[in-house]
Amino acid sequence: MARRNLLWLASYPKSGNTWTRVLLANYLFNAKTPVPINQVHRLGIGDSVAETYRRAAGGRFDPADIKATLALRPKVLRGIAANGADVNFVKTHARRGRLAGVELVPPELTRAAVYILRDPHDMVLSYARHYGGTPEDAVAAMAREDHIVLGEAGSAVQFVGNWSRHVESWTRTRRFPVVVIRYEDLKADPAAGFARILELVGVPVEAERLERAIRFSSFEEMQRQEAAHGFIERSARAERFFARGESGRGRRELSPELARRIAEAHGPVMQEHGYL
Repeated sequence: MARRNLLWLASYPKSGNTWTRVLLANYLFNAKTPVPINQVHRLGIGDSVAETYRRAAGGRFDPADIKATLALRPKVLRGIAANGADVNFVKTHARRGRLAGVELVPPELTRAAVYILRDPHDMVLSYARHYGGTPEDAVAAMAREDHIVLGEAGSAVQFVGNWSRHVESWTRTRRFPVVVIRYEDLKADPAAGFARILELVGVPVEAERLERAIRFSSFEEMQRQEAAHGFIERSARAERFFARGESGRGRRELSPELARRIAEAHGPVMQEHGYL
């Protein structure tokens, strides 16, 4: 019988998932110096790591092959759940739901989820920079129901979809517990927001340890490490991964036309989560 031990760290791309994982790694590893950002993968695994799909395929695998990725996804996730751990952290940008008959986030393997969302005004700027496009490209992408992040050398296709449907698919499910965290709230009060995540994980919240993890996960520290050693998750189309991490910049810099398009496409969900 399948074990329900997957704990998803879920978000739309460029919404704070990486920072959340760095925070978790620094707290759970309880190191006396900052955990190297290039070792954060020790915390868990992503659901789009191409090498796991190659192993599941038993040989060749094209990360850009949508049909092959979908066909292998159930086997990949069952393999993660079968590793004997009580909890498996799994990073994902996938929406919940079925696609071509495949359950992208199987409830029968899932223990719980943390869902991080971010003001789409800010997210589109970060998305455009990371993927080498324009804010106009990002706004158009997040409105598409069939939006995918194309597979690259180390990462298989990611089934992202429309931003509003993505948020709803995770925040409204009753199939397993979900802690919903706004990126802006985590920045404003990281101790309070992160304590909620630790409680979901089932780890005691220790004040001194939490303060140290927050300090070791500061944006300045992540930028320093990236400048010195690079970051394995940086897109080949971006100069750096940790650029600004600001809140509110999108509302200042996006054109009124783009802001209007975002509100027209996603107004109800933005309203629900305090972004309008």
